Amino acid sequence: MTDYDAFPEQRQARIQEILAKTGRVIGTDLARDMGVSEHTIRRDLQQMARKGLCKKVYGGAISEFKQSAIFDVRAADNVEEKSCLARKCAQLIRENTCIFLDAGSTYLAMVEYIPEDMEITIVTNSPQIAAALSSRAKGELILLGGKVNHLTGSTLGSDTVNQVREMLFDQTFIGVCGLDSQVGLSAVYYEDACFKKEILSQSNEVVAAVTQDKMSKVARYKVAQCDDIDIIIVSQDTNVSGFENLNMHIERAS
Repeated sequence: MTDYDAFPEQRQARIQEILAKTGRVIGTDLARDMGVSEHTIRRDLQQMARKGLCKKVYGGAISEFKQSAIFDVRAADNVEEKSCLARKCAQLIRENTCIFLDAGSTYLAMVEYIPEDMEITIVTNSPQIAAALSSRAKGELILLGGKVNHLTGSTLGSDTVNQVREMLFDQTFIGVCGLDSQVGLSAVYYEDACFKKEILSQSNEVVAAVTQDKMSKVARYKVAQCDDIDIIIVSQDTNVSGFENLNMHIERAS
């Protein structure tokens, strides 16, 4: 049996294992399971946070968020999972509605699953998504103007926000950098976070497609509480521990 009280390196290694598996640790649970004091666990988490191994939150810690790559690089990651989530998202779209598609590789993949004969208005801040939808004969396509941010692959800024304030969306498919059961939805870039907040305030229903690598993660800028999201779409293998009792509907893509 491991003597966790005597060997801090082994404690921290065990904490890292749990974080890698679940994305979150609770201080009281760690103290009980390892037979050490909560003060000892807090000290371990502080040391790990300073090393960039985790991010401290109230009562414990979560996995350290990795900075997002540029859009073209992200689009090549987790292609199969994103395609699965994208197909499920497209099934939620209703005829004769106005939807917003946030910039993101999952929602770019969603384009091919939207029926060509569906009468809908699609608004997006993604030039890539707009280009992929440009051949649609039915409905309307609106690309929000503004300065293109090459990191997010989207138009952002005051001009973009002002356009959003004149619109109302039946459904919004919001981009996710990190989603944590306590912290909520977060974004890597400040300008993107401000834009997402504005979009959510204009939306009747909010849907978030979340890949496994973004669950129980926290990025730098908070966007919304989990209660502000109506539906999250996840894969069959995604761990949703901590999210089941929240005021949101969880749908698994198959």
